[in-house]
Amino acid sequence: MSSELVGILERALGSRSRTAVEAGRRAAVNVMLHPTGPATTEVLLIQRTSRPDDPWSGQISFPGGRVDPSDATPLAAAIREAREEVGIDLERAGRLLGRSDDMRAMARGRPVDLVITPHVFVLPEVPPLTLQQEEVAGVLWAPLEEMASGRLDSVYVHQRPGHDEAIKLPCYTVDGKVIWGLTYMMLLNLFRIVERAGSDGSPGH
Repeated sequence: MSSELVGILERALGSRSRTAVEAGRRAAVNVMLHPTGPATTEVLLIQRTSRPDDPWSGQISFPGGRVDPSDATPLAAAIREAREEVGIDLERAGRLLGRSDDMRAMARGRPVDLVITPHVFVLPEVPPLTLQQEEVAGVLWAPLEEMASGRLDSVYVHQRPGHDEAIKLPCYTVDGKVIWGLTYMMLLNLFRIVERAGSDGSPGH
């Protein structure tokens, strides 16, 4: 199986200048892509288990987590988190396409001292998943090209704690699930990288 978008991403991520952000704490997430046809790709997302101590409780996100002292690099943390949260051994089942831009985390409407590095992998075949129930309530395979095209664009009405008025935020809606916040921004950034690479015939800078 192959996907045009995966090929463009691999060329773009391997050649562009990546935006890095400094922070005291770091995290890494996995953008795991599975081509389902010549021009169709799915991306693996998780629904976080609802927990009162988790500021992103119940949200749709990428598999990932904090970089531990035992992790040699953010990439090592990304690989460890994929194994722990969904049971995928990326060193065996995946191929790294590259890293996307760092993003500063937001929690309850405010920036926090935590920077997240997205690592983009392709999964030629999807191995059986084993979910870490304490962290992952379920998974969602979202159609990448449909999101990139704008066909799944929507608006999420978010009620911020401590505020009387709700705010409207852009999102994607897939199978009744709302993809918003940092996950939405990371996907949007990937689509912009692809768009720039496609518009000038070379990777975006």
